[in-house]
Amino acid sequence: MYLEEQSKTLTLTNCLLVIFTVIFCEFLIMGISLGTIPEFVHGTLGYNNIFVGVVIGLQYAATLLTRHLAGQSADAKGGKVTVSVGLALSALSGIFCMVSLWLKSQAALSLTLLCAGRVLLGIGESYLVIGIFAWGFLLVGSKNTGKVMVWNGLGMHGGMALGAPIGIYLQTRFGLGVSFAGIVLLPLISFLVTNILPTIPLPKLEKRLPFYRAVNLVWGAGTGLALASIGFSGIASFITLYFLQRGWANASLAISAFGAGYILMRLFFAHYPDKFGGARVAMVCLAIEGIGQLLIWQAPGGSYAIAGAVLTGCGMSLVFPAFGQLAIKNVSQANRGMAMAAYNAFFDLGMGLTAPIAGLIARGTHYENIYLVGGIAAIAGLVLASRDYFTERKRLFPLNA
Repeated sequence: MYLEEQSKTLTLTNCLLVIFTVIFCEFLIMGISLGTIPEFVHGTLGYNNIFVGVVIGLQYAATLLTRHLAGQSADAKGGKVTVSVGLALSALSGIFCMVSLWLKSQAALSLTLLCAGRVLLGIGESYLVIGIFAWGFLLVGSKNTGKVMVWNGLGMHGGMALGAPIGIYLQTRFGLGVSFAGIVLLPLISFLVTNILPTIPLPKLEKRLPFYRAVNLVWGAGTGLALASIGFSGIASFITLYFLQRGWANASLAISAFGAGYILMRLFFAHYPDKFGGARVAMVCLAIEGIGQLLIWQAPGGSYAIAGAVLTGCGMSLVFPAFGQLAIKNVSQANRGMAMAAYNAFFDLGMGLTAPIAGLIARGTHYENIYLVGGIAAIAGLVLASRDYFTERKRLFPLNA
């Protein structure tokens, strides 16, 4: 195994920490964006909630539409090249956001530039995440792919959780321009960190896996992931406006609470999918997420909504590795970049569709209905996971005739 050959220069722990840092910085950018852009679009530029949803959803749509390109790049050119492209595009997105802010007096032009920045960030995130997955899988070996998923997830939601309050703090203390400047600088820091990881020779393979075939292999697990992502999208996109509309304080804590629940579950229960099976773990997690979403829906106060966000984070935490375990188990190592691209595309689909649809559901004042939909989606995902669970049990323990 490559990692064993390089044990003198790079340990498994160090490798995972580098992966975590790169992903953390990227999703810190996304958290900063989610903490500041909705109010910028709604309050400063004067556009309604549907436009807020569209601006937020553009990133996920761009990510979804470029997952297959990211998968091709990761399998054909390697993780390092793919990650570098992602970082460059992410930094460029920050420049577009800054120019959008400077031209805020021209609302239509400002919104157009902001949308362009969101698209660039979506493409950058697509390349970076798939690249780091493919790079990490080869670096740590097939026995440790679960660890790569876990540490990627920690970086994703850790960055998202901290990014929102950091973005709001920087905006309040120094102005929105400083928050957007962070979007430019953080990818540069990540690029320096990636130099710690070695470039790895790509596995030889006669035929690469087409994206449509990868989708066909992972669609069941991907659908479960998409349903789970709806709850997170509702929190990420509209929880701030929900708190403002209700007159509750500490809106940013709801996103942080989601991240805290997510991270705590990953730290203490990350081995559960391997121990108990992906479908069983997904069933329990989706039940918890559903309860959290319904609690936000019926929350009589901000503290209840924050508690619901914690439960949503706890529930969603292990859904990705649980379904991900099922998604890649029958895919060769050389094609796992494309498999992960297809699997992640379902998450993007859930996130991209939820934001604009949620804007329609809210209709200006009914933000609570977004979380009712999230609860229903989690229950639907639970039903899907239970079907996989009982199908697997029937295969392993067939009834005697």
